[in-house]
Amino acid sequence: MYAASLPEGRDWLALNCADEVDRITRWMRNTVAQRLHRRGVVVGLSGGIDSSVCAALAVQALGPGKVFGLLMPERDSSPDSVRLGSMLAQQLDIAHEVVDIAPALQALGCYAQRDAAIRSLFPGYGEGWKNKITIAGGSAGQMNFFRLVVRSPEGELQQARLRAREYLALVAATNHKQRVRKLLEYCHADRLHHAVIGTPNRLEYDQGFFVKNGDGAADLKPIAHLYKTQVYALARHLGLPDDICHSTPTTDTYSLPQGQDEFYFALPYQQMDLALWAHNHRLSATELAPVLGLTPEQAAHIYTDIEAKRRATAYLHARPVLVEPVAEVADV
Repeated sequence: MYAASLPEGRDWLALNCADEVDRITRWMRNTVAQRLHRRGVVVGLSGGIDSSVCAALAVQALGPGKVFGLLMPERDSSPDSVRLGSMLAQQLDIAHEVVDIAPALQALGCYAQRDAAIRSLFPGYGEGWKNKITIAGGSAGQMNFFRLVVRSPEGELQQARLRAREYLALVAATNHKQRVRKLLEYCHADRLHHAVIGTPNRLEYDQGFFVKNGDGAADLKPIAHLYKTQVYALARHLGLPDDICHSTPTTDTYSLPQGQDEFYFALPYQQMDLALWAHNHRLSATELAPVLGLTPEQAAHIYTDIEAKRRATAYLHARPVLVEPVAEVADV
């Protein structure tokens, strides 16, 4: 059953930022102290909008002395990640550390495994080459599939459709990056008796845009209920640096520049937010279509893709499976 009509006279994603900051910070204080029994929080700072807003909310809730930031670049990271993350840490006046995780990734075989998978499609791939994965199919009503894009040292771009084996090998290798970062976050959380903040927004959380036991692992996730558009609104309300407030979301995982919509989502986040909100509020594809500038058929494909991603990533949200409940061990 779909809603009878579109809401009129209002912005679907409008947010009272002052009230929302107050709500989240009160929840965060109670969660960290009363539920998790920790002294403060650790947050990985990528220089992106989500981690920046989470760090700023933590400072508002707990004070700068109880927030520790980690910047964890590697070989393929954009220089902007450390620049923006450091700028934010200084503005918030929080203790922070920069840890280059490239040596750990190299020792784990991350780069070698990735390159071996790429060479199965592009045998000449090697020193000086760049790469990324792009998604296709879902927005056209087809099954999602992935392409590998490479650029030679001479600047020539080539691409090929990824077979399942090579795709899984590439993703397994690059997932080392998120898991090593989380390992470091929990190391410092143990050292400081802190909790670890997870930084997904609602679009990422709903659609499974995270690595299990990587960036998906956390003790509290303060913005998982907020659409990305709303996170940007909070960033501006909190007075974060302009370079962060106007940044374009990227994966910062592959060596070629890559937007999140290229890698995973069917549309740029502004449109995906609206599509997800409309789907969650049971608006029909016909009602959504003019808002996105699409045909009703195209809007229906977006709805289908949202549901397909929910099914495909249910495993990422799942807790370990037990033979039977252990009644004596309760959730926090």
